Amino acid sequence: MSRVYNFSAGPSMLAESVLQKAADQMLDYEGSGQSVMEMSHRSKVYQSIIDSAEALLRSVMAIPDNYKVLFLQGGASTQFAMVPLNLMNGSGKADYIITGQWANKAYKEAARYGAARVAASSQDKTYTYIPKTTRADFDPEADYVHICLNNTIYGTKYPELPDTGDVPLVADISSCILSEPIDVSRFALLYAGAQKNVAPAGLTIVIVREDMLGHARDITPTMLNYVTHAENGSMFNTPPCYNIYICKLVLEWIQNEIGGLPAMKKINEKKAGLLYDFLDNSKLFKGTVEKDSRSLMNIPFVTGNEELDAKFVKEAAAAGFVNLKGHRTVGGMRASVYNAMPVEGVEKLVAFMAAFEKENG
Repeated sequence: MSRVYNFSAGPSMLAESVLQKAADQMLDYEGSGQSVMEMSHRSKVYQSIIDSAEALLRSVMAIPDNYKVLFLQGGASTQFAMVPLNLMNGSGKADYIITGQWANKAYKEAARYGAARVAASSQDKTYTYIPKTTRADFDPEADYVHICLNNTIYGTKYPELPDTGDVPLVADISSCILSEPIDVSRFALLYAGAQKNVAPAGLTIVIVREDMLGHARDITPTMLNYVTHAENGSMFNTPPCYNIYICKLVLEWIQNEIGGLPAMKKINEKKAGLLYDFLDNSKLFKGTVEKDSRSLMNIPFVTGNEELDAKFVKEAAAAGFVNLKGHRTVGGMRASVYNAMPVEGVEKLVAFMAAFEKENG
């Protein structure tokens, strides 16, 4: 059967060459006589896999030496608790910028452990923009400022990072990790669920500056203390072994086939540009995000008619363009064009949208 174009917000599609290599190695990983799914995480052969994955991530993202890379579980949602438990222990205060559902959930979780404060929000316009801030908007005594760099549901992305002064910046980068270069040194901590651009669901990546470690409050569960994992090379317990292996293959694909994150960014800009250009000139479809806040990864749009939206989603799925229905809290449509979505997929989607508009406009 032919593969569909999967515009899911996550779990999302993986590059075909990655899937093919995983398939080729399913029964026998590099002469080991076993699948990665069944080998001991304490074996030398698996240690080489996780070591390679970390080395590749450090290389591709240009992660400075004074940052630890952790391969964890629990999704980004577990980080909503881990961040305040580990970091909100100086003044006991933290500032949050609320730009969507996930940022709001992170804020609410942090409020259970200390004085979390909303420094800025775009809720007034249904999260269709990124609020502009200045250094004066942040509490200089805050232990950190938290942002969600790219908002999957609402399709917004920070055009530039907020100026937080000396206050450490923490970011959820789940839906934009590896989509373009990022200056890791601007952040005290980055975290990401892997299921959008890196690997299957089940792996969470944390990149944390070493001076942020060792400050967890006494009540922090052992498994929620970053030091536990930093001191044990992400091997305190059995890690998500197969997902880390797929992460390694994806990083090899980005480095060797794509040409690194600068090249990846150009491809992503081309894909997003194709769809945004169509939306800006369409008489039927329209984008829902302010232009200076548009995401490269998640592109929501509507017709303005719920019945027509539903008809479009149904006919698109029949034509091989799946998972275009918008998030249940927003409605409409959303095309998530993560790294593995080929340019051809967006070109064909735009052609289908043009034909649909001609028939229904």
